[in-house]
Amino acid sequence: MKTIQMTIDERLLKLVDKLSKDRHTTRSAFIRDALEAKIRRERIREAEMRHAQGYATKPIAPNEFNVWFNEQDWGAA
Repeated sequence: MKTIQMTIDERLLKLVDKLSKDRHTTRSAFIRDALEAKIRRERIREAEMRHAQGYATKPIAPNEFNVWFNEQDWGAA
C-alpha cells in the first residue's frame, strides 16, 4: 500500500467517518472500497457505451438470430 494525502471537505469527511464507524472499518478502507466501486461502475458504463455504439454502427439485421430459435430452451415441458 502507498500512503497518499488528499483534501476533502468537512461535510464529506464527517459522512465518511460515520459510515466507516457504522461498518466497523477504517476511513482508509472505506475510501478504498468507494474508489474501487466507482472504478467498476465507470468500466461498466464505458463497456455499455461501446456496446451501444457497436449496435448503432452495425444494427441487428432482420432475422439475424432466427437460426437460434430452435436452440432455445425455456423450460417448457
